[in-house]
Amino acid sequence: MKDIYEFLDENQVGYERHDHRAVFTVEEAKEYSPKLDGASTKNLFLRDKKGTRHFLLTVPEDKKVDLKYLSTKIGSSRLSFASPERLKTHLGIEPGAVSLLALANDQEQNVEAFIDQEIWQAEAILCHPLVNTSTLVIPRKDMGQFLEKTGHGVNLIEV
Repeated sequence: MKDIYEFLDENQVGYERHDHRAVFTVEEAKEYSPKLDGASTKNLFLRDKKGTRHFLLTVPEDKKVDLKYLSTKIGSSRLSFASPERLKTHLGIEPGAVSLLALANDQEQNVEAFIDQEIWQAEAILCHPLVNTSTLVIPRKDMGQFLEKTGHGVNLIEV
């Protein structure tokens, strides 16, 4: 995969970049990331029971996720968190850097992406650019364009 900024620029996806110290959790992001206008997210990389389907779920940072309910909602067997190795294999990133932008690395569309409807209400979405030392503010229309360009599309879900 090429540089994420090249991908964004080539596909005319607008963004505003803000650098900060490395953050690994929502709590650290709240403490060390600048206060930005946009939906703050929590991103879960999940797998089904057999490990044949993989999912990226993006929800508001404070939302609790019931994996049993979610598996029923998306028509999957029991869901669990995927390993760091699976994360690296499918999205090319390390834990702590998970965001919708990692879908640029999923060129075969092996990962199914779902965005909580609440996130899509915001004018902009906050995302890590494949590393956890920056946050990008991406307008919703540009995020929609990004998701189309990666072949994943916008799949909204009520979590």
